[in-house]
Amino acid sequence: MEAKAQARFVRVTPQKARRVVDLIRGKQAEEAKAMLQFAPQSASEPILKVLNSAIANARFQADQTATAFDERQLVVKAAFVDEGPTMKRFRPRAQGRASRILKRTSHITVLVGQTEQVKGGAR
Repeated sequence: MEAKAQARFVRVTPQKARRVVDLIRGKQAEEAKAMLQFAPQSASEPILKVLNSAIANARFQADQTATAFDERQLVVKAAFVDEGPTMKRFRPRAQGRASRILKRTSHITVLVGQTEQVKGGAR
């Protein structure tokens, strides 16, 4: 069972958010939550919210299908950051000029799923 959560139009640059997302990809959900709680980057807070939402979505899907749910078996299967729209602003500069400021936004997506248990000894 897989569950997905997405945060759109987050006011953090995609480049900075990708550095944090790369830390949690492929990790256990509990371990990823602990890493994000103590990561010094500012992008870790919205990514932690998306991860918690994905875990809650998995719990909801398990309740809907009446299947057993164990949060300790959840793994971050995929996590990626796409670029959102860029807000363009101007800042006054010397001699009557203006320079452009690009305020970038991100779309953060996290996909969690349960680890597959191997039955019997595969050779």
